[in-house]
Amino acid sequence: MSKKMHAPSLLLTATVICAGLYAIGCYTTAYIPSPWGFGQFRPAVIIPAFFATIFGPLPAAVGAAIGTLIADSVKHGQLYLGSLIAAVPGNFIGFYIFGYILKKKFNWTRFIIASLITLTVANLIVAFLYIFVFKFLYLQALNLPLEALTYLSIGLTIWWFVTMLPFVLLVTPPLIRAVASAFPSVVPEEVRVHSLADEIPKITFSLAMLIPGLILLLIGLTTTFTILGTYTVNFFGETTTAFIELMYYLSGAVLSFLGLFALVGQKLSKSEG
Repeated sequence: MSKKMHAPSLLLTATVICAGLYAIGCYTTAYIPSPWGFGQFRPAVIIPAFFATIFGPLPAAVGAAIGTLIADSVKHGQLYLGSLIAAVPGNFIGFYIFGYILKKKFNWTRFIIASLITLTVANLIVAFLYIFVFKFLYLQALNLPLEALTYLSIGLTIWWFVTMLPFVLLVTPPLIRAVASAFPSVVPEEVRVHSLADEIPKITFSLAMLIPGLILLLIGLTTTFTILGTYTVNFFGETTTAFIELMYYLSGAVLSFLGLFALVGQKLSKSEG
């Protein structure tokens, strides 16, 4: 990436704006839960992803950590320890990684890779800290065996990943391009050049959607037709299991469709050309 550095005052301003926008965005969807009844729908991850690309790892990491704490605390009417224990470190680490990968060098392939790594690592951290440290150890609210807690943590990770990935890959790049065009002096040179000149690699983009989608469909079929379904019912009940299966099928179908659509669209554009 270009050696041009943002002024400290600009980085501080970017951190504050990132935190504020992320808090508002998170709170907007804070009451849409996962199939387990906790863990919110959060398309607002596009905000720290955007700031990580434009301003680097620290403003995005700090902004995401503060923003998620504000949103969760406002939702619960007090400083929410679950967010402090799980969401704050997960968001900080995840979006620091995102910005660090792109700070080294920017292109759209690295952006896709950064998105996949960040959403996996960040959500895994949040899920395991929230379930094991906050829910199980601190609140002692989950009377489940170790394997069920692990399954729940992985399930939450998958749910967050599949509900965030399309927004990051579909919405964030146009935002980056728009800002690079409208405010070129704010955007690092390498980001500006590549974001405006280069097309997003369609095969990489489609596989980033298609492969997780097919894996989710396979997990759904496994839950429906193997002992995994019985195991899930025993620990979480039939109603929750039905919602979990629906999550696997719907999210898998949506991601697979988006991946195939991008792949087919690329082939059609090539044939027309």
